[in-house]
Amino acid sequence: MTTPCIICVAITGSVPTKADNPAVPTSVSEQIESTHEAFEAGATIMHAHVRNEDETPSSDPEKFAQLKEGIEKHCPGMIIQFSTGGRSGAGKTRGGMLPLGPDMASLSVGSNNFPTRVYENPPDLVAWLASEMKAHDIKPEIEAFDLSHIFRAAAMHQAGEIAETPYVQFVMGVKNAMPVDREVFDFYIHTVKRLFGEDTLWCAAGIGPNQIVLNDWAISAGGHARTGLEDNIRLDRNTLAPSNAALVKRAVEICEKHERPVATWQQAREMLGLRKVA
Repeated sequence: MTTPCIICVAITGSVPTKADNPAVPTSVSEQIESTHEAFEAGATIMHAHVRNEDETPSSDPEKFAQLKEGIEKHCPGMIIQFSTGGRSGAGKTRGGMLPLGPDMASLSVGSNNFPTRVYENPPDLVAWLASEMKAHDIKPEIEAFDLSHIFRAAAMHQAGEIAETPYVQFVMGVKNAMPVDREVFDFYIHTVKRLFGEDTLWCAAGIGPNQIVLNDWAISAGGHARTGLEDNIRLDRNTLAPSNAALVKRAVEICEKHERPVATWQQAREMLGLRKVA
């Protein structure tokens, strides 16, 4: 298989703290340094959250602006993807950073259960976030926690709410949401290709110990992979991951096992239809 694999690194998230793993980068400066290491290891997309000084989640556009500036300086060409997820804010605060014009942004188009809460994505908020992404020429990455989310994304695309074919990411392994199931995974791929076209790009993310499982499934099936400390803080049951770069290197090794080249940032931008940079 010769299609280059795009590796996304989710560096921080909203949940893990330094008490869980000291390598979790929570300040903007730590996030820039950690992303740079992951970029050099082979990641071409960075999925960004920001934190307050006490490590709690934030939606502060100023922090996102500082992070974006640092990544553009130290990781030239890397694809910057902002999270609009519901853990870091409420209502339209979740999209307050979109006018900064990142290359991509995550978009959850439906609600579902998380272990201790409902992950709410009301239709009016989803429509507003999608309109902001369209207005600022930001490519959405659909975070599909359920099969219905893929169908909803297709309906939004057909209605023109999403301008270009979205990049769909299957999220599997969140407790109370979609479990890690190979038949479901294969049906997700079939559904994306049926609804969006045979050549549509897709990605997969596994939570916790399922990260390496989904990395292997996605890479071997011709999709693209997400890794990073947001989703998983360990290399194995007994070993904390020393960095985001270490998890990226593991994904690169899986690419080598399946004889897939790792996409350069130039290739990733071209494949995703993103604007070119110098």
